[in-house]
Amino acid sequence: ERWPDNDWNRWPVTSESALNPRQTVGTVLARPLALYDRVRGGAARKRRVEALLEAVELDPALLARYPAALSGGQKQRVCIARALAAEPDVIVCDEPTSALDPLVAEGVLDLLARLQARTGVALLFITHDIAIVRALAHSVAIMARGRIIRQGPTREALAPPFDAETARLLDAVPELDAGWLTGWRERRERRERREHDKGTAGQRVSV
Repeated sequence: ERWPDNDWNRWPVTSESALNPRQTVGTVLARPLALYDRVRGGAARKRRVEALLEAVELDPALLARYPAALSGGQKQRVCIARALAAEPDVIVCDEPTSALDPLVAEGVLDLLARLQARTGVALLFITHDIAIVRALAHSVAIMARGRIIRQGPTREALAPPFDAETARLLDAVPELDAGWLTGWRERRERRERREHDKGTAGQRVSV
């Protein structure tokens, strides 16, 4: 599905198949910069592309590589860097960890959380992994047959009692073992508390 050419407020992060196998990482990242006129000039664009790779914790040496030479985690990080290139308000993450092993998936989720805290970008996850929803999402919307049937803060929306449609939906989707997410969730909560404390302290000083 093609996004409108004039709409850079939303940008999708999809699976590794979204990378053109005939384009290098550098070409993939430079395209949105040129498409949305974010950076002009070859030298400035090259610096921006290198900065995007560094933002997702990848070595700029990967710029000359093709997708086939990247691991699954590296491909997903390149997709995230490409999304950041458009400077969107919202990044749509469509099953961002579905093809990754737990350790690599944890790294990708942690990266997204840090990017969100640093840039303020909103993350919209589309996923069938209920464990990730419970660990990551602040709010959730459950859909069935193309319409939202349940919505609210994550803990409330995924807590019983359920309507019949939501119960059938959750029963039909296998919930993966969330054990590997425990440490990640605890670190995320500690980070959010620190950010909140910093903000509160700054308000007290300014007053």
